[in-house]
Amino acid sequence: MSTHSVGVVSSNQGLRRGRIRVLLRRNFGGYLFIMPWLVGFLLFEAGPLLGAIGLSFVDWKFVGPPNWVGLQNYREMFTKDLFYISLYNTFYFTFIAVILQLIVALVAAMVVNQRVWGINFYRVAFFIPSIVPAVGLAYLWMWIYNPEFGLLNAAFDLIQLPRQRWIYLPQYAKLAYIFMSLWGVGGTMVIFLAGLQGIPESLYEAASIDGAAWWAKFRYVTLPMLTPVIFFNLVLGIIGSFQIFTAGFLMTNGSPQNSTLFYVLYLYRSAFEDLQFGYASALAWMLFLIVVFFTLIQFRLSGRWVFYEN
Repeated sequence: MSTHSVGVVSSNQGLRRGRIRVLLRRNFGGYLFIMPWLVGFLLFEAGPLLGAIGLSFVDWKFVGPPNWVGLQNYREMFTKDLFYISLYNTFYFTFIAVILQLIVALVAAMVVNQRVWGINFYRVAFFIPSIVPAVGLAYLWMWIYNPEFGLLNAAFDLIQLPRQRWIYLPQYAKLAYIFMSLWGVGGTMVIFLAGLQGIPESLYEAASIDGAAWWAKFRYVTLPMLTPVIFFNLVLGIIGSFQIFTAGFLMTNGSPQNSTLFYVLYLYRSAFEDLQFGYASALAWMLFLIVVFFTLIQFRLSGRWVFYEN
């Protein structure tokens, strides 16, 4: 390399260092504000994540030294019936519950988007159930679904319908969890409400001048303008639904006949009941790959239906 080339390379490196120093100086305040999160992430999340990767390649019973088994945990995963059962239960719950949650949340947002007296009270009333702690929510719905004195069967008695065992019957259990998940759509509703209030009123006025009815306005104005919000809620909804655990653990613990054995509950059992920590780590990383896969698909397809105003 010639002396001129060495000088050019050194000059470029100096420019890069200078730019980095300028960026650090300019963004120092921002880095300072996110420092607590960065420290917490490195100490409490990054370490366990890296540890879980290594743990997925060993056989460890919590006591004694771990034994290296390579890909055995991953191979074993695909030979167990409970893995496929838990995966099916989770898929069934996710892809029905998320669609219903989006529909119910959108309808609720449109209802509370009206300009009437006392509307703030109704907005709060719709939102409050979504912040009920998960444990309290599980015990509340155990009472609602109780086959002997539950509120739902009491309502069935009033309209002279036969009582049901709900979460205690395999054919109804997952549907009962899906119906229960609609209780917490308040957070999604608030996001939809923000999206609705961000739609320019001029678009509706133009549609009215053209003679559009309410359905045409909803189809050609509201829905296209809400597609970024729908996409956001869809991604978060699927990620969250894949991790359903608390209700399944407290209410039925996988019963009846493993019909509510969701994936994370199966992972929990493998780790803390069977003490197969290596196998449970492999399950956790498989869940991560599944979530990443479906998230990437959504981002890939979003260009076909998500409309951005700019």
